[in-house]
Amino acid sequence: MARRCDENESSPLPDPLKPNWCWRTIQYILRLVFTIWLGFRVRGMHRVPTSGGGLFLMNHQSVLDPLLAQMGIDRPISWLGRDSLFRIPVIRWILRMTYVIPIKRESAGTSTIREGVRRMQHGFIVGIYPEGTRTRDGSVGEFKPGFVALIRRGNVPVFPVGIAGAHRALPRRAWFLRLCRVRVVIGEPFTAEEVKQLGQRGKEKELIAVARERVIRCQQAAERWRRGGN
Repeated sequence: MARRCDENESSPLPDPLKPNWCWRTIQYILRLVFTIWLGFRVRGMHRVPTSGGGLFLMNHQSVLDPLLAQMGIDRPISWLGRDSLFRIPVIRWILRMTYVIPIKRESAGTSTIREGVRRMQHGFIVGIYPEGTRTRDGSVGEFKPGFVALIRRGNVPVFPVGIAGAHRALPRRAWFLRLCRVRVVIGEPFTAEEVKQLGQRGKEKELIAVARERVIRCQQAAERWRRGGN
């Protein structure tokens, strides 16, 4: 059973490579649903290492995003999720069992950054939406700077990830899935040299711009693929 590591930074962390029964059950069920109903596909899985920490930077289209991004990968991703969701008992239990880290919507506090770094260094892949909120039209919005600290302190591979079609499959305020193709593209990770150079003090704007450009590139590739292109 997953430990309550999202509340206590000194508590032991679960194995980042061996998901618990809850995670596996949810992934198995949703993989069937998303594949049949959404024709879901993902590219770039081979780029994700089988061990060691990492950071996913992904555009945000729907509440489905963390579930969809996880479908093609057999190791858990520890996503950052709104802390308000942890106030709902059943939802809180599911979030803890699926390795979600609570984050304040207004800003990523130092405790959240520390926990994200701790998990990456423990061997987890941590996922974050730099836009901070869901898109309304499928485009990639401006990035907020909170993720910069995770890149600087994590010392792990950083992957741009693009999703397309999720905002149509389950728009804001919708309760039921719609028939719509959804695609995810995992891009080439930043090289160690790029992370070192862009992570230097004074280069925040450059890092944010480069990260956003690469996520946009992945999102556009996913959209072309979704529409029938290569």
